[in-house]
Amino acid sequence: MSSKKITARRGGIIFTAILYTSVKKSIEKMGNLKIFTWHIHGTYLYYLSKGDYTIYIPVNEERTEGYYGRGQTFPFGDNVIEVPASEVKNLDFDCILFQTNKNFLVDQYEILSEQQRKLPRVYLEHDPPRDNPTDTVHTVNDPDVLMVHVTHYNRLMWKNNNRIVKVIEHGAPETTVAYSGELEKGIVVVNHLHKRGRRLGADIYEEVRKQIPLDLVGMGTKEYGGLGEIPHPELPAFISRYRFFFNPIRYTSFGLAVCEAMMIGIPVVALATTEYATVFRDGVNGYAHTNIDYLTDMMKLLLHDKALAISIGQEGKKTAGIKFSLERFTSQWNTVFQLAINNNNITHEEANRVYQ
Repeated sequence: MSSKKITARRGGIIFTAILYTSVKKSIEKMGNLKIFTWHIHGTYLYYLSKGDYTIYIPVNEERTEGYYGRGQTFPFGDNVIEVPASEVKNLDFDCILFQTNKNFLVDQYEILSEQQRKLPRVYLEHDPPRDNPTDTVHTVNDPDVLMVHVTHYNRLMWKNNNRIVKVIEHGAPETTVAYSGELEKGIVVVNHLHKRGRRLGADIYEEVRKQIPLDLVGMGTKEYGGLGEIPHPELPAFISRYRFFFNPIRYTSFGLAVCEAMMIGIPVVALATTEYATVFRDGVNGYAHTNIDYLTDMMKLLLHDKALAISIGQEGKKTAGIKFSLERFTSQWNTVFQLAINNNNITHEEANRVYQ
């Protein structure tokens, strides 16, 4: 194995080593935790990478789901390292992070060694249950896999059989972009909105836009009259010009795009469903309700009263600065990785306090 050729990417630079031992030594020098995962949600992975650990992600020539590598969208740092899928089994990691059923049921058996599959394992569940909101048993029923949900709502609704279940709410960085709101219309940021249908609120968006001027951005939106995808680094400045941010989604986790809008100080209008009902105080730090007619009236009010929009947006920004702190987010992830590694040294009661 010492003579195998391996290619990896660090800091945007591709390097190749003839001796596997030289690659292994460079990894060992990093010192901090070595986490292996797949590239599933780019924004989430980018914010996760802000923590004090090194993340290894697989890449293949076809760039299939989870095997995209670093890509070109996000300015990942040196602690995000691409590894050819065929070479993953040759490296040493401290913890495996699964993010999809495919990662857990298929991918790990294709690219991880038997020894790696015995490492401490964490499953990050990004979504609430689809089939039945209260009685869906999670696919990962191995009690030794530490389960992480991104909202308390999701944890509440999933039927989890894991010994340790945690919640790590989203984190987003503070931004120097300032809200201006000079465009008298709302902005909607949802990828493939119309293909994803009612659950993501495609029908709500179409109904509201009959009364309210709205722009739609995201992947797969141009064919439905949207503006298409805006590169992530450019998104804050782009959306900061709109009077308000509208989230038409009925049923999903709390969107990172909403967190980012709140960090800028854009007033958010959203459905009071899932975790949104706990984040927004209607008329204080945003507008949240299940009555679409009411929300439409509030959009009209924001378009008419820019001072109100600024006030609501500033309250939302204060909420986001506390609730979605990136420092808190990465600190909790570091704690979870350590907890997974020490899984057998704690009791069920210690691991699963009611209030976390």
